[in-house]
Amino acid sequence: MLRRASSSSSGKSNTSRRRSSVGFDEFGFALSKKRDKKLQHRYHDYSYPQPNPVKVKELCEFLSYWNGSSFICRSQIERFIRIGIPPAIRGRVWKCLLNIDSLRAASSFDYEACQAGIRRPLVDLGVSEYSIISTIDSLVDTENEISSGQSDLPSADLTLFKQIALDLRRSFPTHRTLMGDRPEAIEGQAKLFRVLTAFARYNPQIGYVQGMSYIAAVLLMILSEEEAFWALVALLEKPKYLSELFDSSLKKIEHHALVFHQLLKHRKPLLFQHLETLGVSSLHFIMQWFLTLFTSLPCWDSVLAIWDLIMLHGLQAVFRTGLTIILLLESRIMNMTEEATVLPVLLRVPVDVAHCALPATLQDYKGKRSHLPVSKGIFGIDMQMAVSTKLLHIRERVHVARLARRQCRQGQA
Repeated sequence: MLRRASSSSSGKSNTSRRRSSVGFDEFGFALSKKRDKKLQHRYHDYSYPQPNPVKVKELCEFLSYWNGSSFICRSQIERFIRIGIPPAIRGRVWKCLLNIDSLRAASSFDYEACQAGIRRPLVDLGVSEYSIISTIDSLVDTENEISSGQSDLPSADLTLFKQIALDLRRSFPTHRTLMGDRPEAIEGQAKLFRVLTAFARYNPQIGYVQGMSYIAAVLLMILSEEEAFWALVALLEKPKYLSELFDSSLKKIEHHALVFHQLLKHRKPLLFQHLETLGVSSLHFIMQWFLTLFTSLPCWDSVLAIWDLIMLHGLQAVFRTGLTIILLLESRIMNMTEEATVLPVLLRVPVDVAHCALPATLQDYKGKRSHLPVSKGIFGIDMQMAVSTKLLHIRERVHVARLARRQCRQGQA
């Protein structure tokens, strides 16, 4: 389970981080003026490689004639992803890959009207999306009043608001758009709250599930507010992407952790057996990796490169990236003898491993990161083919086994 900080402790840590920061890196994360490990884990002291202007122009022209249904289009975009998507164009690429414009045009859902509907219960509660984090305690008090029959406000709305407000505070608390009480951060928190509550209204079957705040926050770093909403819809509803990961019971992520478990067993039996001996379950780290789409990695350019892959290949890229990371950690894990030493490495992936997880073809750029080994990148052809093929077989076997167990239980009943 993803850890959740209390409102009071989060407020104090936010204040201390704000005082210890001296600005922001080019990705928007706070720079530290002292040895703050939480800040150091995220901020970057290197610059993003400058893209080739010719390639940028070529990509822009290509996007102008984008046809998402064409295999040729997707194979061409993969070529650009291998080189590295320029930050200024990433939003356009994601919109094309997710087919956001068509999704929005085909839907009768009105984002602005939805926001008006959400504000009405907020007004009844005496709060605003611009102050939702600071009113967590009052939301909890009101929830207690509802449960005891002292208030007739809708409990479903209140529970949703409280869950999202709690997660807003812990979603990238060192990013400039979410950090502290500056105007930019207050607006960023309000946007994130609006996108998440709108999705819960748009798809009540999924609703809000912990981990979504990280995904929506990254989308808001790249896209406009309404574009981020429709991108979230595409990611969470399309079978190609994350529709099989999120549900309130967490049964779906447990299923995919089991699939990853079997995939690792097939790919690296000795590593698999070692983790089994230490009592390390795939669910212990897969939940954080998959539900937040690897946003816990320390190198944000690696995170964005992985997201580019996910936008192109969907859930297959999520599995491929997870397997790549654990293979890069293999030698360290094999030398560990206790579960207590393995889990921190898996949950807080070391910086050097995060660098290696970056698509290997970024070595086309000159600079510090040109030493990345091609064989270890997440674009490795043998890795791509093996994972995609084996993943289908394993998912089918796991699904059949679950159905058999369910039928057995029904027969016994």
